[in-house]
Amino acid sequence: MFDGIFWDNDGVLMETEHLYFQANAEALAQAGVALSREEFCRISLRQGESVLRLAGGDCDELELRRIRDEIYFRLLGDEPQVFPGVQETLERLHGRLPMAIVTSCRRDNFLQMHRSSGLLGYFDFVLTREDYVASKPDPEPYLTACARAGLTPGRCLAIEDSERGVISAARAGLVVAAIPGDMNCNGDFGAARWLLDRIHELPALLNLD
Repeated sequence: MFDGIFWDNDGVLMETEHLYFQANAEALAQAGVALSREEFCRISLRQGESVLRLAGGDCDELELRRIRDEIYFRLLGDEPQVFPGVQETLERLHGRLPMAIVTSCRRDNFLQMHRSSGLLGYFDFVLTREDYVASKPDPEPYLTACARAGLTPGRCLAIEDSERGVISAARAGLVVAAIPGDMNCNGDFGAARWLLDRIHELPALLNLD
């Protein structure tokens, strides 16, 4: 058994990545740029970079970011869904060991999507984008989480869905279980110890069945 579990949020707990794609696509459309799903997955989800750069140097990226953020926040208020099996899995793990969320999501967006998720009570703390300097795939988010929990990285498990998230956790020294969704299925998950099809497989992996 591990000493702690650290969870990514978007794509693992909450089904929101399609909304972020939509928000970026709508913002870029206002600049006359068509964003494909493939470009979004490669640039945003795999590399952790902004697709707004596709608008080119003549566009005001700060204004595009403002437009994108407004669209995304509105979408998060309407549509975010908890992935099937998440609440049941968290219920089984709660109280057995420390758990926290380590996300690249901004705090206001995070709180917006979790207004009625019912999930936050299962976690000891949450780290959002404002809580560290370098984002995933840099190891800093997970090193920050381990330091806050007072745990050794090699004794902790990270649950991730993206290539950059897996790399971040692995570089920090954590053991990684990856659950790629549809938008991350083409990523490189070689740094993960386990590749799962769905979250329902996690309790058996941790010998809880």
